[in-house]
Amino acid sequence: MKLGIVGLPNVGKSTLFNSLTKAGAESANYPFCTIDPNIGIVPVPDERLKLLGDMYHSKKVTPAVVEFVDIAGLVKGASKGEGLGNQFLSNIREVDAIVHVVRCFEDSNVIHVDGSVNPMRDIETINLELIFSDLEILERRISKVAKGARMDKTLGKELALLERIKDHLEGGRMAKSLVVEDEEELELLKSYHLLTYKPVIYAANVSEDDLADDGASNPGVEAIRAFAATEKSEVFVICAQIEQEIAELEDDEKAMFLEDLGLRESGLEKLIKASYRLLGLMSFLTAGEDETRAWTIRQGTKAPQAAGKIHSDFERGFIKAEVVNYKDLLAQGSLAAAREKGLVGMEGKDYVVKDGDVILFRFNV
Repeated sequence: MKLGIVGLPNVGKSTLFNSLTKAGAESANYPFCTIDPNIGIVPVPDERLKLLGDMYHSKKVTPAVVEFVDIAGLVKGASKGEGLGNQFLSNIREVDAIVHVVRCFEDSNVIHVDGSVNPMRDIETINLELIFSDLEILERRISKVAKGARMDKTLGKELALLERIKDHLEGGRMAKSLVVEDEEELELLKSYHLLTYKPVIYAANVSEDDLADDGASNPGVEAIRAFAATEKSEVFVICAQIEQEIAELEDDEKAMFLEDLGLRESGLEKLIKASYRLLGLMSFLTAGEDETRAWTIRQGTKAPQAAGKIHSDFERGFIKAEVVNYKDLLAQGSLAAAREKGLVGMEGKDYVVKDGDVILFRFNV
């Protein structure tokens, strides 16, 4: 999973990236501090892995990972080359989802590129730049398809769709809110890799005072939540400065620090849960003496395709999957004991894998 962290300059984007990845991207109080996208690979926190790894005395415990890309601050006019312009926009096309950091805190020591803190204005600024960038892509595509449609009448349907998307965007709306007529149109829409079609998670960056009630008393956060609900986006509340402090602590100290702040989980945990929900992802597990590991798949994946995540041979030669829920396995203490209790299922090709399944694949190539 690849997530692009975006936002206007000085909204706390690089501070958040640093705390999530401990990658040490330069973070300073001036625009365009981040010029090349910084990339960090972060393990997905998953307590199930540690428990299973301890039970099996695994030599290696391998979590699922998320790749974060910190992309240069965007300003009004970026799609026309202002600021770092199209460099930003080309980097963002490669991500699975956008994490849009929005400033919801006042601080006279941290300048705002537009002179005042206004979360909804900031969201509109970035969304308009994404729309302008997509319109350029669409115009090139329309020109190409229109020429082809003179010779090939089957391209007429695509041309009509492109014109509809263009009108939709020119109305200030994102491509993901366009209503498509059938599966064919949906596949075409996906194939254009439009920025305004990507799923979005809003990270409302608040002061420490607003963290305890999850931003409920912050009008900016409430406005973001109301807006996100209209476009089926996710929102999570974070204090990037606090996250940076958490990132420097050991695991046991982190738990105490979070407890003192009245928080149940860190910003990283909130973000990953939001990403998994938004993208329809989950994890199944494999466990043994050599390695205990989490594998990320889409919800609704069947057993052979899940096996293919491990190795293509597993999918090609799939016979059966031995499946047990991780809680049942931990409670029984071994796979053999779980089998004796009838808690292990022998599943075939139509089995839909569930979150937290521990699976042993049987295959023959």
